[in-house]
Amino acid sequence: MKIEKRIKCEGCIIKQMNSFKALSKEELKSISDKKETRIIKKGEVIFKEGERLKGVFCVRDGISKLSKMSGNGRDQIIKLANKGEVLGQRSVITSERANLSATALEDMSVCFVPKAEIEKCVAENSSFTKALLNNMANELKLADVAIVNMAHKTVRQRLAEVLLYLDESFGTDQDGYLYLQLSRTDIANLVGTATELLIRTLAVFKKENSIVIDGKRIKLIDKKVLYNIVEGL
Repeated sequence: MKIEKRIKCEGCIIKQMNSFKALSKEELKSISDKKETRIIKKGEVIFKEGERLKGVFCVRDGISKLSKMSGNGRDQIIKLANKGEVLGQRSVITSERANLSATALEDMSVCFVPKAEIEKCVAENSSFTKALLNNMANELKLADVAIVNMAHKTVRQRLAEVLLYLDESFGTDQDGYLYLQLSRTDIANLVGTATELLIRTLAVFKKENSIVIDGKRIKLIDKKVLYNIVEGL
């Protein structure tokens, strides 16, 4: 992890993408004076499950996975965090140990904001507190949806949903393949299944001409078919 040249929070466009938009110019300046901008390499752990966080991480650039170790030792991916998201805020606000691990899926630039600065803004700015609560409530809602999907949707449905999510959230490269190239294990952990079953299901999708596979890369050929699979049609 490398420390980068300081970038002022009050002039950063990323603040408009998260709860920091509720802060005043003076509060942003105070945070800017205390924060640290870090370069995190692909595969590097930002924080680990069970760790006591000393602050939050605002993603300026790059993508990370938030995961939790299941009882059988599998690293279940809960969500993928993109540019503009704030990592670790729930654990910092509640003073609990992190219930997830965060790992960089590509080279990232993040701003580390000390816990004391967040607590000060929570105590003095009710709009910021409300924005934080709304953000955490939305994350809980998404978690509820994920639990329902895991219980009621087949692996085939969940995989189709994940592929469409990767396409809609992160886009494609110049050749039309999904921009975010996850390992088969990571895709399996995102879907919530064994890697072997994931590979077999991808092969079925390929045989049905809904996707094209080129090594690690995946291209969505027929999104309508994938949408129909998600709906169980």
